[in-house]
Amino acid sequence: MAVYTELAAETLEAFLGTYAIGTLVSFHGIAEGVENSNFLLRTTEGDFILTLFERRVNASELPWFLGLMQHLAGRGLNCPLPVSDRNGTALRTLADRPVAITTFLPGVSATQLDAGLCLELGKALARLHIAGEGYSAVRPNALSPAAWGPLLDSCGESGDALSPGLTAEVRTALQRIESAWPLPDELPRGQIHADLFPDNVFFQNGQVSGLIDFYFACTDFLAYDLAICLNAWCFRDEKTFAPSFAAAILQGYESVRPLTEAEKSSLPLLCQGASIRFLLTRLYDWINTPANALVTRKDPLAYLVRLRHFAGVAHV
Repeated sequence: MAVYTELAAETLEAFLGTYAIGTLVSFHGIAEGVENSNFLLRTTEGDFILTLFERRVNASELPWFLGLMQHLAGRGLNCPLPVSDRNGTALRTLADRPVAITTFLPGVSATQLDAGLCLELGKALARLHIAGEGYSAVRPNALSPAAWGPLLDSCGESGDALSPGLTAEVRTALQRIESAWPLPDELPRGQIHADLFPDNVFFQNGQVSGLIDFYFACTDFLAYDLAICLNAWCFRDEKTFAPSFAAAILQGYESVRPLTEAEKSSLPLLCQGASIRFLLTRLYDWINTPANALVTRKDPLAYLVRLRHFAGVAHV
């Protein structure tokens, strides 16, 4: 989440008048993340999230994301539910940008991770994958291996300013990972979140109370979603791998959805792919995020650490 586009109170009040969610009491921007402009709205009827879609999201795909959230919520997953206006429309336009309002979920994201939270995260991820069954619409992963090379090219040699030799190291790793990447029919596929970082998971009393920010969701290997979580949750201070965290995520996941042997053997490679994906998108954002944006830029080198770790292991 982030804020790239500011909204005037008068503009927002007029917009909310087309919804049956009460009148505006207060609103403020949410700075976490790097993709869209997000606002916490408080109305006389409760709290909601308003998202202005800014950057990598293709506007034509937004109905797919909103439909997925509606499907998952209908299957009992605690995720944001899109709110329709008085005419039954969930996807609107505001400030010349696509916009949606969703329900607000209780709970807070964890600032200090431990194995217990990782266990619950693994269970929640498996439940998401099971809940996604039956949502037949397909969205290819826009940040699949096919996108990584062009993304690296778009960054030029700028990564070398952060770490000498980074560009060449990443390019070599990318070639190795792409050549070994599983074929589409080699691993179970389905709807995945593809961005389930700790700030996208809410907890209450040690239990997962909600999963948010589905705007990278797509149809891909289920185990790749697990690999993303192993990258995002298992490195203390962005540097040191925590085996107990990884074991807890895998234990929690398999208590709900057991992995196939092919998935288990592919995890180290999938983890390297996830490292590459986030290294490159962080590097791109590091270079291209406007200086005046209300947004927290994230260090690309944290994922170089992860890439090197997973390249050196035979199993996760």
